[in-house]
Amino acid sequence: MKLDHLTPEILSEFSKPELIDLVMGLVAQVGILQDQVDQLKEQNAALVQRVSDLERRLGLNSSNSGKPPSSDGLAKPPAKKEKRTKSLRGKSGRKSGGQPGHPGKTLRQVETPDEIVDHFPSQCPACQGVFSLGASEGFATRQVFDLPPPPPLFVTEHRAHTCRCEGCGAMLRADFPDRVTAPTQYGDEIATRAAYLQTQHCLPEDRLARIFSDLYKIKITPATLAAHALLLIPQSYPARDGAR
Repeated sequence: MKLDHLTPEILSEFSKPELIDLVMGLVAQVGILQDQVDQLKEQNAALVQRVSDLERRLGLNSSNSGKPPSSDGLAKPPAKKEKRTKSLRGKSGRKSGGQPGHPGKTLRQVETPDEIVDHFPSQCPACQGVFSLGASEGFATRQVFDLPPPPPLFVTEHRAHTCRCEGCGAMLRADFPDRVTAPTQYGDEIATRAAYLQTQHCLPEDRLARIFSDLYKIKITPATLAAHALLLIPQSYPARDGAR
């Protein structure tokens, strides 16, 4: 049945089960259309990244990349004359490096470490007895400051429920959050870190993908990282404080 042929007069002749079937069919069609819209959004993001990559490559030459000068052809940029500068500061007579009285940044032991590892003598040389915490008469401490191992990926499942109104029987489906656009996807935290590393530290896409693989055990393609970073570049700057 074509929806544009439905009029209030025709709908008034439908029974309640027929109206319910009609509404359920419309809900299913809306879900299909929403999935198609989500797919088009992903394709559009990939195309935008592709155009950005091509524009960036067109602007590369021997002066701003690792390309040899022979590859510039007729578009070779003019050579820049380097200006020789001379420092106006005179010699102070002091040795280079930190000066006496300069506050340092030496590590200092903390009162509440995250983990304590006890070490005991392996064996008594006199009677071959073993030692435990109960035999301790005191201890010396040394602390090692290190990064914790990367945690596994945190997976959040979003469920958009379809509910029936108890008052009128209408069927309604909840909306997913704006940034949840696919059945499976990476979250904003990964995208924000990728955008920060790519824009602030000028990391190429393939090296960025290797960093996420080596440090976080996340197997993600360079194109996917670039597409996510492109969407979140304006939001990447606050991530500097968390990533440092």
